[in-house]
Amino acid sequence: MSGSVRSLAPEPAAGLHIEALSFAYGTRAVLSGVTAAPLVPGSLTALIGPNASGKSTLFRLIAGLLKPASGTVRLGGEDLAHRSVRQRLKRVCFMPQFFATNAALTVFDVVAMAHKQLEGWRITDEDMTAVGHALHDAGSGHLADAYVGELSGGQSQMVSVAQANVRRCEVYLFDEPTSALDLKHQLDVLSRIGSAMRARGAIGIIALHDLTLAARFAEYALLLGGGTIRAEGPVHAVLRDPEISAVYGVEIELTNGPREEIIVHAYAH
Repeated sequence: MSGSVRSLAPEPAAGLHIEALSFAYGTRAVLSGVTAAPLVPGSLTALIGPNASGKSTLFRLIAGLLKPASGTVRLGGEDLAHRSVRQRLKRVCFMPQFFATNAALTVFDVVAMAHKQLEGWRITDEDMTAVGHALHDAGSGHLADAYVGELSGGQSQMVSVAQANVRRCEVYLFDEPTSALDLKHQLDVLSRIGSAMRARGAIGIIALHDLTLAARFAEYALLLGGGTIRAEGPVHAVLRDPEISAVYGVEIELTNGPREEIIVHAYAH
């Protein structure tokens, strides 16, 4: 691995530690010895890599929805394998790319369900307020009374962000949360996610295909390719690492935009 490994955790046990994770679907190996430097609270890390590189599988392993063939996931020094799935989901929130639910429910209903998933089902005034704030913070308050079966793909993703926002976890995993959004809403959602991670002191990992968005909104990056972490560290350093061109199979060039933001250009070999 040629990317520089960062060491920004305040204590050795702090943060999220991913160590030597391996996983296969039957005989098809997907991840092999995935290890990353500790991901620290209050930060947003971009998980980047081509299609079928194992990003969603890695998220499911961290969330405890899949069991690794080997390796560990530790949070704050604790091996999460020692926790039940229910206990683990109180600490790790996984937002898949698409969610399925009863089409007859309203947006308010499904966000309330996310809020009460691991508690009781009686809705209090405090619960109602929390759901309202989560919808507002995700920019989807106007959808509260809409039925989820009537939502567009982009609206569904915004509701998924609200479902994540309403929970108070230590780790948030966002699997391509902007893939169905227009440009304005991509910028809005990613800005809100980054602000929420910093305000909560939470660890955020976001799978993205758009490398320019990764450069703009994430502090750090993990480059996943060939079943392993090929580079990691500050996002701008990873985007300049020669491994990124090797992993994606294209030439990568970075330039500065008019506001000094990084713009990523890709060229076929």
